[in-house]
Amino acid sequence: MASQTTLELPFQPDLHLTEVMHQRIQSLQQRGRKRQDGERLLRPHEAVYHLDFSQHALHFTHWGVWLAHPGHLTVIATSQLWTPDPTHLMNRQLLDPAGVFWRAEGDDDDTPVHHYEADAQEFGERIAELEKVRKTMYFLLAFEEGVGPDVFEVKTAGGNGGRRARY
Repeated sequence: MASQTTLELPFQPDLHLTEVMHQRIQSLQQRGRKRQDGERLLRPHEAVYHLDFSQHALHFTHWGVWLAHPGHLTVIATSQLWTPDPTHLMNRQLLDPAGVFWRAEGDDDDTPVHHYEADAQEFGERIAELEKVRKTMYFLLAFEEGVGPDVFEVKTAGGNGGRRARY
């Protein structure tokens, strides 16, 4: 049996794309226009991140999520090949179910982050499947109730043969 290696894949912030998508909202507001039918606009508490796949044919194993404070983090992936053009992010491109993670008020520092296990597992497996056809995937991360870009960490992993990915 081949030995298995765990490959951690960290989510990287895409500050430029996040800013461009926020500018899209401002532009619509200034012009008094509405979003296109089915268009998904970035909300104020959301940011764009990407996951680069340095290796392919990964098998998802589990999520490694750390939250420094109580609150919620929702990870939403795009399912279609999406280029950084904010006018083309449509609701139908979003993976379902999303990965939802939270730390409850009163949890000890060593208490694992809570999540809906079946949804998180399915979400991780879908990412591993889509990784086979792309080098990068984009994600919307929604920060709520005390969680923000400075108090979280998300990594993922998987592999084929000897490579397993943790997200």
